[in-house]
Amino acid sequence: MRIAVLLINFGEPAEPVLEQVTPFLERIFLQNADLEADRAAGARAAQLAADRAPQLVEAYQAIGGSPLEEQARAQAEALDEEFVARDVDAQVHAVFQFTPPFIDEGVARARDQRADVLVGLPVYPMCGQSTTVAALDSVRDALEELDWAVPFIAVAGWHRHPAYLAMRAEHIRSFVREQELDLRDPGTILYFSAHGTPVKYITEGNRYDRYVEEHCRDIATALGVGDRFAVGFQNHTNRRIAWTRPDNEERIRTLAERRLVVDAVSFIHEQSETLDELDRELRAEVEELGKEMYRVPVPHGDPRFAGVLVDLVGQALGQSWVEEVPLASCRCRPVPGTWCTNGARDLPPSPYIGPHPDPESSPASRPGPASSPSRSSSPSPELPP
Repeated sequence: MRIAVLLINFGEPAEPVLEQVTPFLERIFLQNADLEADRAAGARAAQLAADRAPQLVEAYQAIGGSPLEEQARAQAEALDEEFVARDVDAQVHAVFQFTPPFIDEGVARARDQRADVLVGLPVYPMCGQSTTVAALDSVRDALEELDWAVPFIAVAGWHRHPAYLAMRAEHIRSFVREQELDLRDPGTILYFSAHGTPVKYITEGNRYDRYVEEHCRDIATALGVGDRFAVGFQNHTNRRIAWTRPDNEERIRTLAERRLVVDAVSFIHEQSETLDELDRELRAEVEELGKEMYRVPVPHGDPRFAGVLVDLVGQALGQSWVEEVPLASCRCRPVPGTWCTNGARDLPPSPYIGPHPDPESSPASRPGPASSPSRSSSPSPELPP
């Protein structure tokens, strides 16, 4: 069985120039056009891109360009090597949602190589609507456009993979040790910065805010700090819509601790949102308050990560050459053949949903009830022999 794996990333422009940054932003805004249903989608996307592009070009120039594509390709190569080590016939294609090579190009290459099964694997630990779900929907659209009836298996959120959780916790532990810090020190706090998402997506059924809460709690538990952590969101204000709260800028002002150990919990690459938004903008805000900030590097090159991804692919395909990872049908993308580590259990209700939703309250900024344990489910998609 020839397996084609689309390793899907967000993408960022290769060069910090308007000619690349503006169309990149326009693609993002156009995909999320339904956030402002009363506006003409194409014209509004072009306007938002033109307004935002100069500032983003400056950010890319300040960080020396985005390393995302290079790191994504290195992850694809590591995944290829892991498949070879396990004697699996698989070809990995690094593709991007908003920069070339695009998802449809990867699907076309897989068809040209006569793959027997196509696996979509977004590199987003926690399942979001505009990231994971939109990426997998783009694969489906490309298959329909090519009229290619290959079996398509999708892997959605996977932040509960035990090896990934252990990897993430150990990475923070090593960084703290290197910096001679102590997370149990009353003056030091573990601070998770998560990418924000529009509240509209949560009210429509996506559970991203719940995943952020439980993932941060699970990492903190693994590190032995219990409830001594805080969470803020990196939100974008291009549109006048409600986002998950609190913003990082709001949250850090409520903290009594003078040292923040910041982990970019929703990212698995370094990019503008870590190197600029955190290392430059958030650091300036923290230091303006007279505090210290220590940012944990994203573990994009951890040699254990490829094993995590191969386990997910193999389990979704019902293969025996992987460590067992409990998967279940995805609730955020309720399409047959979409598997994740999150769908087998209920989660506490989101504060954004209900008779009296509280859009000012973060679902992850305060201690909450533990999630119910997941149960094992063995996917058995229909595949060629």
